[in-house]
Amino acid sequence: MSEILQQLAHCVEFGKIDKISPYPPDLKGQDGADELTKKALDACIKPGDILEQALIPAMAAVGDKFSRKVIYVPQMLMSAKAMSSSMKHLKPYFQSGETKRKGKFIIGTVAGDLHDIGKNLVAMMIEGAGWEIIDLGVDVNTEKFLKAINDNTGAVIGLSALLTTTMENMKKTVEAIRGNFNGLNILVGGAPVTMDYCQKINADFYSPDPQGAVNYLNQL
Repeated sequence: MSEILQQLAHCVEFGKIDKISPYPPDLKGQDGADELTKKALDACIKPGDILEQALIPAMAAVGDKFSRKVIYVPQMLMSAKAMSSSMKHLKPYFQSGETKRKGKFIIGTVAGDLHDIGKNLVAMMIEGAGWEIIDLGVDVNTEKFLKAINDNTGAVIGLSALLTTTMENMKKTVEAIRGNFNGLNILVGGAPVTMDYCQKINADFYSPDPQGAVNYLNQL
């Protein structure tokens, strides 16, 4: 791996967004993910190589540390922001078709639920793993999910709920997806959600942390 990609991976793993970012303190004043991605592209490093050799390994390391409780939500959010600052330079290459993504992932918090931190973390981790994200936001009704699925054939779907009162809406959305589309993978998550509930509502996968979702998608 080139030195630029090594530096970029380090910045993403430890949450160094750009040169003016004060975090982490030991990298203060140094180039961050933003500048290093531009340098990599200027050095004719392929966008796919930047993703595969720097961003994906860095976010995998972040997910592993989060799963083992070595780091917590604030550090994970900083890494996700650093990854996003890099991805903004790569997205034009994906949108043009010059560089391929692994697939599409539709994600949203179900109707009646306005919580988004967990959803955002999952979306950022999955984007960092090489997938195109269609983020529908919060309080997403079933019809909006169905339209997004219809517009993005073959996408994987992720449903999030943080309230026990909105888990019923998660169930209704899964039922509607199953009734309208065949063979789609549906992932569910959120604080009150369990594997038992996942199986009860006929979803495909549940994980208590974002890295579990990434690992599942990588097996598809």
